[in-house]
Amino acid sequence: MATDAMPHIEFDQVSFRYDKSTPFVIQDIRLQIYTGDFVALIGQNGSGKTTLAKHVNGILKPSLGQVLVNGRASQAYKRLEMARLIGYCYQNPDHQIFSQTVEAEVEYGPKAIGYTPEKVKEQSAAALELVELTHRRKVHPSMLGRGERQRLAVASILAMGVSTLVVDEPTTGLDFVGVTRIMDLLASWNSRFNTTIVIITHDISVVADYIPRVVLMAQGRVLLDGPTADVLQSFGELKEAAIRPPQVTRIAHALNLLDGTRSIVRVPELVEALLQRR
Repeated sequence: MATDAMPHIEFDQVSFRYDKSTPFVIQDIRLQIYTGDFVALIGQNGSGKTTLAKHVNGILKPSLGQVLVNGRASQAYKRLEMARLIGYCYQNPDHQIFSQTVEAEVEYGPKAIGYTPEKVKEQSAAALELVELTHRRKVHPSMLGRGERQRLAVASILAMGVSTLVVDEPTTGLDFVGVTRIMDLLASWNSRFNTTIVIITHDISVVADYIPRVVLMAQGRVLLDGPTADVLQSFGELKEAAIRPPQVTRIAHALNLLDGTRSIVRVPELVEALLQRR
């Protein structure tokens, strides 16, 4: 986790409901996200993950409490101001892709927020290179594979120069190769450019392999927030949230390898523990 004095994004006792006749979807959320953090939001459907994530860039506004972005309430930002800071990628990339070519899709965002033609070309070319789609720039997006469309959706947000990216279920529908490519890409942006990344996911193995911090949610509340290994070995809270620990963690638990002195959430950690036992 980063060590900035001021959080980049702060949830200050945030609760939200869609209208006064319905229950709160998220309740009393207190959460701080710092510049350069790489965070996974996990929990069952209906736990409040997506609702919380949509508060990060102001798609939703709190019913109670406030969300602060760089110390300023999200309600105080104009739409274009927020768009330059934080991007949101939906679970299904086809819900946000609409242009006739890959290149036009990536150029749309920078144009919309007022970049000069030269800046649009520069930002778009850099984003396409990052996602390895430069050679497909003149292709219609419908001709891309599912993983390529996911990368295109992310590139279209990054081309706007955002410093923070929220991605909803980036690995859904992808095979192992596709999952590896998109997660390697996100991890690279996080480490190379200090991009703040928040991911909503059900894929616990992806969380264990790539993401250093986890926020566990259930019934609209945050149950745990901490280092991935600590959260994924918290059997009581995971059970309360109806989340199964990673398979390797369950194996380690069954073999009495979790003695409190080591973390076992990934395959290499399990192998090392077995070798030490021998």
